[in-house]
Amino acid sequence: MDFNAILEKTKAFSKKPPTEVYLEFYGLYKQIHEGDITIEKPADAEGAAKYDAWLSRKGLSVDAAKAAYTALYEKYDPIYG
Repeated sequence: MDFNAILEKTKAFSKKPPTEVYLEFYGLYKQIHEGDITIEKPADAEGAAKYDAWLSRKGLSVDAAKAAYTALYEKYDPIYG
């Protein structure tokens, strides 16, 4: 399956994944589209959680992040798709 199709299918999950699952996808998505994090950690809890999720993917290449995102999609699609 094409990676862009996986992105769209992830956005269209029929059930909303819990926050920890969302953050796994979020960190990989940001690493794919923006590379290593370059911002300061936000003070609010939601922003800080997103920051930590993205920071945890620091150093991953685009291809490695796409592969990890695809594997995550395949893991969670049967549950939330």
